[in-house]
Amino acid sequence: MTDVSRRAWLKRMVEDAGTWRGWIFDRVVKGLIVLSIISYAVETLPDLSPRMQHFLFALEVTVIIIFTVEYALRIYVADNRRAYIFSLLGIIDLLAVLPFYILLGGADSRVVRAMRLLRIARTLKLIRYNQAVDRLLRAMVIAKEEIVLFFFLTTVSLYLAASGIHFFESEVQPDKFGSVFHGLWWAVVTLTTVGYGDVYPVTTGGRLFTFLILMIGMGIIAVPPGIISSALSKARQEQEEDKVDESESSKQGTEKQPTKMDT
Repeated sequence: MTDVSRRAWLKRMVEDAGTWRGWIFDRVVKGLIVLSIISYAVETLPDLSPRMQHFLFALEVTVIIIFTVEYALRIYVADNRRAYIFSLLGIIDLLAVLPFYILLGGADSRVVRAMRLLRIARTLKLIRYNQAVDRLLRAMVIAKEEIVLFFFLTTVSLYLAASGIHFFESEVQPDKFGSVFHGLWWAVVTLTTVGYGDVYPVTTGGRLFTFLILMIGMGIIAVPPGIISSALSKARQEQEEDKVDESESSKQGTEKQPTKMDT
């Protein structure tokens, strides 16, 4: 088997779940991701027996080896290796294995805790195997300008809300609204319409201002679903168009192949 044919064979296995090899590869990786997530949760239980700890460590090593091989295979079969390595999915695949090797090399306790937390990134590997998540990612790209504008306006609204409540309440409640920074927590809770009630205005002006901010907050909460739903509709349409294009290209490729009678 030549290098080109070997690479094509591996590419079909790694990237095409429609083949039986690809289906098995897909299910194995999915199962290992779920198993790894469960084992991480089990590791946090107190008073685990040495036998269970040894089993969890052996399971972690097995998962890491398979994920490392998968990551290497994806780099090997990628049409543009640099693009894959620095893509979102490539970074997620790297984060899924990187903490183990950093811990293996020896690190202080603070790094160990941070690297253990990064193991949760394995959950994100499931993004690769879900068309709905793929549509969501497409939708985020489609609506990125609107999303950036929304977050900018939200940040401005938070600042204005914190400044306003500081103006009305600072003299009466200096311990809670003594500065704009003190008012930021109240602004976040009020604009998101959560309303914990741990910090609240007592003056008439502060209460009227709170009512105004609540009305603005209800409008702010309603904006993202509209943006995302519109972008999701476009993403679904793009996915369907991609499937049609792939189907047509595969048909054309089949028609162009010469038959034995032709030769």
